[in-house]
Amino acid sequence: MTPDRKDHIPGLLQARRTSAPLPAAPQDEAAAPLPDHVSHNIEAIRLLHRRADENLSRSHRPIETVSALLGRPAFFYSIVLFVTLWVLLNLFAPLWAIAPFDPPPYFWLQGLVGLGALLTTTMVLITQTRQGKLAEQRAQLDLQVSLLAEQKTAKLIALLEELRRDLPEVTNRHDAEAAAMEQSTDPHAILDALETLHEPGPAEAGPAPREHPDAGDGHSPADQ
Repeated sequence: MTPDRKDHIPGLLQARRTSAPLPAAPQDEAAAPLPDHVSHNIEAIRLLHRRADENLSRSHRPIETVSALLGRPAFFYSIVLFVTLWVLLNLFAPLWAIAPFDPPPYFWLQGLVGLGALLTTTMVLITQTRQGKLAEQRAQLDLQVSLLAEQKTAKLIALLEELRRDLPEVTNRHDAEAAAMEQSTDPHAILDALETLHEPGPAEAGPAPREHPDAGDGHSPADQ
């Protein structure tokens, strides 16, 4: 390397250090406002959740709060820590000239764990029962909305078909599929059709018992 290049290297390093910092990355642009219909739907869902929370009785509120705490990882680690400390204190208590309050096999600990499991199971069942009722209500709401949407779709198809028949520029023709879609779906007929799918057919019922040809006359071939 020539002496001139060696002299230029410190200057280049100093220029890089004193050069202006790189421009910062542009900040994320503000989120675009949601359309009105989306905002209305979100508000309706929020009101449904609020109504469900407001309908809680005073006896249910503590249970819901404790059930929410039971489902967190911190509760699991606290149980492990409690049991570990309980066992260690009873194991090392004789070393400190202290009588263990629950020596092995830890009857008091087993009783506490059993009582905690009973209370936890009961609270979880109460919470699941309430959530099941809310889920059933939402399923009924979804079914009602789906039926209304299907009826509106059938009405739109009927209006389009009527408009097509009235337009002189469009050749009138019979569309069997569109004519079938003009009729709203009968949910009772669909339920009956679904129930027939779960009923065993003639082939699934099993083969018919075979009849013996000599069983009807009461005589065996040897008697003849």
